[in-house]
Amino acid sequence: MRFGVVRFPGSCDEVDALEACRRVGDAEILWHADPDLGGVDAVVVPGGFSYGDYLRVGAIARFSPVMESVIAFAREGGPVLGICNGFQVLCEAGLLPGALLPNVGLRFLCRQLDIEVVDTDTAFTRACAPAEALSIPAKHQAGRYHAPGDVRVAFRYAHDGNPNGSSNDIAGVANEAGNVVGLMPHPEHAVDELTGSTDGLALLRSAVGLARA
Repeated sequence: MRFGVVRFPGSCDEVDALEACRRVGDAEILWHADPDLGGVDAVVVPGGFSYGDYLRVGAIARFSPVMESVIAFAREGGPVLGICNGFQVLCEAGLLPGALLPNVGLRFLCRQLDIEVVDTDTAFTRACAPAEALSIPAKHQAGRYHAPGDVRVAFRYAHDGNPNGSSNDIAGVANEAGNVVGLMPHPEHAVDELTGSTDGLALLRSAVGLARA
């Protein structure tokens, strides 16, 4: 399994995402200005501040050359994971429904959270158990998910731990086909016992074996 991790100007978590992916397969960086995905089997759009979060979080990154290829890849069934700013980018690109708004209280937050796996039939949750609680850190200022009606919920904040005011405690969603998943917490920061949790590896292991023929 070969993962491609997108790097935008302003990305700050792409190296951690790259190293996390390398714990379950091969991985390489995909440059924002290069539309060639290099035949990767799955794409990770990482966290950070793509293009400085100017205009609106994720709004400029959505139009980068690599994202046109990621959109085509996703529409052909390729697995795509958006983490934090990557989740924002996927919503801006129309690959996931909804929008990410400033946190209630308008403050940046950084804390370890439990998220509940709601849907185990997606490319990045199939190795999880229903209602499994994953301990994963979150760090964001615009993570309040606004759901436009019914959406396919992949993760919810558990134990009344909604830190940002997201609709229905939603921490992550999937597209209708289940091959595109986005979440605000950072699974790439929960892959080593030294950080207190390896629960983030479950998402990446879920995608292993999903390479397209």
